[in-house]
Amino acid sequence: MNSKRYSLFIIPLIAFICNLTCQAQNVTTENPEDTISWNDLDDFVITKKKSGNFRLSGPENAFKINQNELFKAACCNLGESFTTNPSVDVNYSDPATGAKQIKLLGLSGSYVQLLTENLPNFRGAARPYALRYVPGPWMKSISVSKGASSVKNGYESMSGQIDVEYLKPDDPTGVALNAYIDSELKLETNVDANFHLSRQLSTEVLGHFEDRFMNHDSNNDGFSDTPDIRQFNFQNRWKYFSPGYIFHGGIGALNELSSAGQISHHGTHISNLYKIDLKTQRYEAYMKHAFILDPDHNSNFAIMANGAYHDLDASYGYKAYDVKEWNAYAQAMYETDFSEHHNLSAGVSYTYDFLGQHLRKIQDINAGFQKINDKETTAGAYAQYTWKPAEALTAMAGIRGDWSSLHGWFATPRVNIRYSPIENLTFRASAGKGYRTVQPWAEYNYLMASSRKLVVENLQQEASWNYGFNGELRIPINRETIRLNAEYYYTDFQRQVVVDYDSDPHTLTIANLNGKSFSHTFQIDASYESSFGLSVTAAYRLNDVKTTYGGKLMEKPLTSRYKALLTASFSTEMDIWQFDATLQLNGGGRMPAPYLLANGSYSWGERFKPFPQLNLQVTRWFRHFSIYAGGENLTNFKQKNPIISASDPWGPNFDSSMIWGPVHGAMAYIGIRFNFGKL
Repeated sequence: MNSKRYSLFIIPLIAFICNLTCQAQNVTTENPEDTISWNDLDDFVITKKKSGNFRLSGPENAFKINQNELFKAACCNLGESFTTNPSVDVNYSDPATGAKQIKLLGLSGSYVQLLTENLPNFRGAARPYALRYVPGPWMKSISVSKGASSVKNGYESMSGQIDVEYLKPDDPTGVALNAYIDSELKLETNVDANFHLSRQLSTEVLGHFEDRFMNHDSNNDGFSDTPDIRQFNFQNRWKYFSPGYIFHGGIGALNELSSAGQISHHGTHISNLYKIDLKTQRYEAYMKHAFILDPDHNSNFAIMANGAYHDLDASYGYKAYDVKEWNAYAQAMYETDFSEHHNLSAGVSYTYDFLGQHLRKIQDINAGFQKINDKETTAGAYAQYTWKPAEALTAMAGIRGDWSSLHGWFATPRVNIRYSPIENLTFRASAGKGYRTVQPWAEYNYLMASSRKLVVENLQQEASWNYGFNGELRIPINRETIRLNAEYYYTDFQRQVVVDYDSDPHTLTIANLNGKSFSHTFQIDASYESSFGLSVTAAYRLNDVKTTYGGKLMEKPLTSRYKALLTASFSTEMDIWQFDATLQLNGGGRMPAPYLLANGSYSWGERFKPFPQLNLQVTRWFRHFSIYAGGENLTNFKQKNPIISASDPWGPNFDSSMIWGPVHGAMAYIGIRFNFGKL
């Protein structure tokens, strides 16, 4: 689209934001975690600012990211929420489609169980693009659990769990708005409004719109660097509370159009540009019922359920993939404290997945469609016992048994232990098993964007063991604390679905593991928060991830060998100004086996090199709003040729899956957050 048309809108918007800055009162502030609670101009209370990223106290190695941490970056969606986090990486799977994936413990996001408020979500066809379905301003917090997690939420957590908590209907009444625009002409707006209809009943409306008004091709290969995405997203949530009963439920709807591919012909006939279009409609609903049976023993019974309908219509040149997917999940659970030292949780669950799929796998518009219907129902039960004989020791052991319509019976044991021999020293250890059913066309449909032939074998259920250990030392210095953490995790796959990029340069084979596959992850990190507004985190992580390809055990391709991270944040007195900086060094790694192109050169090198990234942001807080501005990837590093044979997308060597680094250079942005309070 013509950028001149939209400059008439963008320039006045930036001028309006700057004018607000000049006219605003300089003596009042508002921080996301109520650093200052205002009653009126003459009466306010100063409270301590919460840490933005803190470790949870239970037996699992888990930490929570709250809004203080999320606001240190633009955080437009869930996929951009881990910029300042040393444990979680987010990388492109395919830049042509915009598919991204989380990596935890050196493993791809398919091994991380994604939850929204403790309910499994974004399954099947939603998985490759789920990170952009959760707007950043909607999130209250993100909880990340590494390794063997609780068995309460199912058996699919193999490297950990990520649980998103949305803003709540019963939060303080008010209306909040957020607007964001960047130098690539991407505009986002968000609204959050909640209303307390009575002391017991409250409701909330969440709205999101985004659009990119201009195509970008910074490396002049004829392809758009990132997709043009237009998304409408809406949720309505309700909560009812009484002394013996709590209800929480809501509905959501999403409509998204994503366009990518060639934007200039570069020798190709203008009427035959290679285009990638994805049309998505998604509807979901959830409910939770909690019955408080005995408050003295924390005894309660709960029923939870959610369901989703996901419709994706995707075209990659003349290839096509269409899926209509239904997902449902239901759980009933009972929990009680037998005594101060003993807790029991038990429950049953049911999962239903149906995918009605139609695909055209070749670049022939006259070719017919192949129909594939995948269906799985899984019923299971679990019991989890927690023993806490003293404040220094907590042990949690759980087991669940499940029956799948595709794979029969299987058992999932897990154990987590926390031990603190002295006040400032804590050790955690965990071990457990995980399983996963792969829906290959739904989860890997973005690979159809390349000219490689996609071959899918008869796949088994994935299974792995995960073992972990970490130690945390807190060193008091005056009134502050330095936190040191060291951890090691080992994931060993008994069965795995492997995407083989190596064996044939013109074929991608999705097949069962035939050999060994494992991941070793070592991480050390240190954090410090001062009383005068400075917080610093430094971390280093080493990944050793290997899988068998074609009978040979090799380093997993397109995976960084290590990551170093340094973050610093400084807030002035009264939190009026906030300055945030994040520096990353991503280690090199192995590329899939290269091959010769028609011009006699190799398609790519054997390895990719380390690369740095720098992000900066400054925020000015006012009483009812804040303004933030910053830049991402200010080192301006980008992968030179993310798309192989971009000049001939209809040819046999076209490949958009060889992604290991950023696909766009430095980017600047500016945004404003309003919090009107009760209207």
